[in-house]
Amino acid sequence: MAEEYGGHAGAAGAAAAPMSAPVPGASPYAAPGAPADARRVRRTTLGVALAVTGLTAAACAYLWHTDPHQPGQALPRCPFNVMTGLLCPACGGTRMVYDLLHGELSAAFHDNAALLVLGVPLAAYVGGRLLYEGLRGRRYRVRPTPRTLAAVLATALVWGVVRNVVG
Repeated sequence: MAEEYGGHAGAAGAAAAPMSAPVPGASPYAAPGAPADARRVRRTTLGVALAVTGLTAAACAYLWHTDPHQPGQALPRCPFNVMTGLLCPACGGTRMVYDLLHGELSAAFHDNAALLVLGVPLAAYVGGRLLYEGLRGRRYRVRPTPRTLAAVLATALVWGVVRNVVG
């Protein structure tokens, strides 16, 4: 009978209280009896969200005044492009963000169409999901399936080849 309830019989032989079903995506430590873990997850999520927001705002403020389309700017170059002379699937991302900051959607699309159409929504979804689950006191771990990883890698490979062949 003790196994039915997920507990064990105490010293007096009384059965433990029934355990509730686990919450999908929740921390294994965030059981109903562990509110301290939920508070810690919320506090950590808020701290990370504030740090990421602050760093992103600082990077965007710098990029607002630094045109990556002009040569000689103090911006890092793509290591893959420096070594091979080819465009990697993410090349043009900095120019794309600059154009988005200045409201130039067509120029951003020209800089890196795949990153704009696929990467930005994916990053927004994952970031939003991490924030949503964290504020609810649950840990969320991104666990892509092998099929998803293969699709992402195949898309990046095809995009990398297409943009270097077509130009």
